[in-house]
Amino acid sequence: MGLRNIPRRLYHHYKNPFTCKCSYSTVSVDKWQSVVGLEVHAQLNTETKLFSGAQNTFGGVVNNCVALLDAAIPGTLPVLNRKCVELAIKTALALSCKVNELSTFDRKHYFYADLPAGYQITQQRAPLASDGVINFQVYTPGIHKKPYKKSSKIKQIQLEQDSGKSLHDAELKRSLVDLNRAGAPLIELVFEPDLEDGEEAAALVKELLLIVQRLSACSGRLQEGALRVDANVSLRLPGDPLSTRTEIKNIGSVRGVAAAIKHEIARQRDVLSRGGRVANETRAWDAARRLTVAMRDKEQVQDYRYMPEPNLPPLRVNLKTKDATQDVLSVPLIQDSIPELPEDSRRKLIQDYQLRPDTAIQLVNEPILLEYFQSLTSENAKNSTKIANLLINDLLTVLNKKNVDVEECNITIKQLKEIVDMLLTKQISLEVCKKVLEELVDSDVAKSPVNIVKEKGWSLVTDEEEITKKCMEVIEDNPKLVKQYKEGKVKVFSALLGVLVKSTSNKLDMSLASKKMEELLKKN
Repeated sequence: MGLRNIPRRLYHHYKNPFTCKCSYSTVSVDKWQSVVGLEVHAQLNTETKLFSGAQNTFGGVVNNCVALLDAAIPGTLPVLNRKCVELAIKTALALSCKVNELSTFDRKHYFYADLPAGYQITQQRAPLASDGVINFQVYTPGIHKKPYKKSSKIKQIQLEQDSGKSLHDAELKRSLVDLNRAGAPLIELVFEPDLEDGEEAAALVKELLLIVQRLSACSGRLQEGALRVDANVSLRLPGDPLSTRTEIKNIGSVRGVAAAIKHEIARQRDVLSRGGRVANETRAWDAARRLTVAMRDKEQVQDYRYMPEPNLPPLRVNLKTKDATQDVLSVPLIQDSIPELPEDSRRKLIQDYQLRPDTAIQLVNEPILLEYFQSLTSENAKNSTKIANLLINDLLTVLNKKNVDVEECNITIKQLKEIVDMLLTKQISLEVCKKVLEELVDSDVAKSPVNIVKEKGWSLVTDEEEITKKCMEVIEDNPKLVKQYKEGKVKVFSALLGVLVKSTSNKLDMSLASKKMEELLKKN
């Protein structure tokens, strides 16, 4: 429809949706559609920096990993790190990107204290790769009933150097600069705005994290800033062009991505419902208070004065053959080195072990659990579902209860094999299994689960005579429940079994005990 047919309250929105200052107070809040796009910076896992020979490490002594180039000393020149290019290409190929035969470097000018040269070397105009896609599964237990597939398009992937880090001393009222991170190798992945909410964004980041870890391209340690996420969030009416957006900078965790975007969507809905307008601004995520806070407005487009980097020649790669030289990398050769990716792992778990999709997702999302599963099923594939449930339902529950991260789990494969063997041979119950896991997590010494069960007297009673005796004791001590059962109230049977479990500290084989209890009740 033409502009003259649009209601006055929406005229400015259609005329210029990116600078819209109009009110939508007459539009129902429920009708707003949220649009999310991500920009992710991943630090490449190399020994040295992108353009210098300084060590690329985390947690070193302040200003100890700094080359003359990183400090912008006059007369120093950048030299491109070949390994960085290899890892960036490998990541691009894993994400189905088109690797460009020729890419160039640019200077992006801005003036921060932790950017000594006054510009950042990046690839804005002719990036290393473009036009990719990432496919991922969205599933959050407690939020989604079942997983669903989603994909997001990748606009471009570019190499760039990191800046330093400003340290602010509140007591001395001064700021200091640490250049250890200056010049660290990054790839920036720019995604199209095709996500709908924070859960989808978090699922994308988790999948990307798994991919770069599989490729050994990035450590993925978010607590060290190895992967940093910026989210662009806006609301619009269905079918309308993109509207005014806000950018949330440097979100430092997967769940933080979901929470920050969820809060920002709710905040923008509230602004619009009160007749206000969403400002084009940069916001930060305050994880402690669980809200986004304003940093600076973006009403005026910042001029970074991009210009070609004069000290770096164009980067050319070989797209056709597997011939690699000292100066030119072979893309087909790098393609052959790509390992099994997370999506392939999930598909194999479902096909080879008949696992449910949500179980496969949870196993692949935690590399340690997947390693446990593969080791435990190598000799016991027929019990794969039971092993998966043990890891997801029991081990994870214990670790969460003890506030222990999965990656810090001290339980060994050997210990888990002992537990699985005892469980499958009915030497212990599931409840005892959890107790043993708790003992192992709490212990600083590598104990044997078999010995723990013996010392604690937790072995499962499978002797029929002993089980019959315990069932008779429960029947004799609970005449009212027995009478109700005989009168047709069969639901009290579970109550009798509960008494049996409690009185025997859950040491009986309940499958046998249940049958024996039913037999005895029918006889008496």
